Amino acid sequence: MDKIIYLDHAATTKVDERVLNKMLPYFNLSFGNPSSMYTIGRKNKRAIEDARYIVANELNAKTKEIYFTSCGSESDNLALKGVAYANKKKGKHIITSKIEHPAILNTCKTLEKQGYEITYLNVDNKGFVRLDELENSIRNDTILISIMFANNEIGTIQPIEKIGIIAKQNNILFHTDAVQAVGNIKINVEKMGIDLLSMSAHKFYGPKGVGALYVKNGVEFERIQDGGHQEKGKRSGTENVAGIVGLAEALKLANNNLEYNNSKILSNRNYFIEKLKQINENIEINGDLEKRLPGNINITLKEKDSMEVLLKLDEHGICASAGSACSTGDSAPSHVLTSIGLPPEKAFSTLRFSIGKENTKQEIDYVIKVLSNV
Repeated sequence: MDKIIYLDHAATTKVDERVLNKMLPYFNLSFGNPSSMYTIGRKNKRAIEDARYIVANELNAKTKEIYFTSCGSESDNLALKGVAYANKKKGKHIITSKIEHPAILNTCKTLEKQGYEITYLNVDNKGFVRLDELENSIRNDTILISIMFANNEIGTIQPIEKIGIIAKQNNILFHTDAVQAVGNIKINVEKMGIDLLSMSAHKFYGPKGVGALYVKNGVEFERIQDGGHQEKGKRSGTENVAGIVGLAEALKLANNNLEYNNSKILSNRNYFIEKLKQINENIEINGDLEKRLPGNINITLKEKDSMEVLLKLDEHGICASAGSACSTGDSAPSHVLTSIGLPPEKAFSTLRFSIGKENTKQEIDYVIKVLSNV
């Protein structure tokens, strides 16, 4: 192969050409500050509001319920801290899971230092939250449940609607980190009982450096960043107009082509797994094969160092991952893999491949050939 074979779409995706073309005018031709009163400023303000409408429509939300941020991590921080600070008189107890993204887990650690109590739910060996444990963890002072929609490492999709029902029955707010789910799953926040939702454009062929947070009308949350009046006073800072326009366009394209793209990606994923099993019967697949993101493959290669395998793959132009991109360089085993019961030696022998809409079976055949040699 004389090109890079990119199989790490859970880490990031390249910007779709149509998205890029939509963004380009806002870098130079229409460069005005959206807070300005003159024409090129007002034009950019309209572009932001048009994007807000698109995002809201794709989630079955109201336009005023969408807030633009810099990324999924900022959205997670704003959701958890914002709700915690606004509702501290009601209670200081939050429920989350042990396999959340570091943006959630580290935010919870910060809140713990400020006097909040966090319950970290266990998951089963497929990565699913135990709903009975969730219900038993609810207290009179519980103000928020935050469970990720789909896991970034093993691809497990949580029973979001059931969690939403539990939260509603107990009058508790429900936040989901949907960074991996948006663009892969059609989300209806009303039907699913979601009160707050985080997303990031670069996971669904949009630009890096822009995200969004959905907050259901009536939910109280405080801003965590001081500054100007942008985003209805909840998220200060001059808006990334090009990025916001790109996020909306990428989300619209992803949802419009969801069925076609997922069918192709799932076919390639199953083909990849079938070929993997042919070269090594001892390969273990982590996570659930049914309730799983279509492009996710997380495998354990017995007695193989995943970092060494990754370096060998990279020598052949193949991009994959040993876990989430955010934890690369961490000497500890993946908290997700240990939470589903993998011992450290197996966690260090695990690879993640995440297939995208442009990958082909020819590429997969080449990757299998390289893997068999490795």
